[in-house]
Amino acid sequence: MTVAELRPDLLEAIAERSHERPLTAVNGVLCFDVRGGERTERWYLHWKKGVITLSGEGGDPDCVVTGDVTTLTAVLSGRANFMAAILRGALEVEGRFLLLVSLRRLLSSEDVAVERLTAGYAERRS
Repeated sequence: MTVAELRPDLLEAIAERSHERPLTAVNGVLCFDVRGGERTERWYLHWKKGVITLSGEGGDPDCVVTGDVTTLTAVLSGRANFMAAILRGALEVEGRFLLLVSLRRLLSSEDVAVERLTAGYAERRS
């Protein structure tokens, strides 16, 4: 898979979801360094009051996620888990991890209310 195959429409869809469910406390710049062969492409998600805009430019990011195009495509499309990819070393993260955690909430197809934390423990619904 090439860098060009990480369609910006995946990131645009995330930006659109942020308009539907804004996380108003989130502000910052999340950068994706996408590797494909010998080429690296950089995409920026600009968060302002929970609403995301996509850009090919962004200056100094608050959080940088680096990985190959296959892994990032799988994660951003919901076919793979961000944390699992980070733990196995397929993705590298530097900076404010809160932005990545917030992004994960936008990637979930289910409502955040499916699992909630209660007194430090996850409450499961049957």
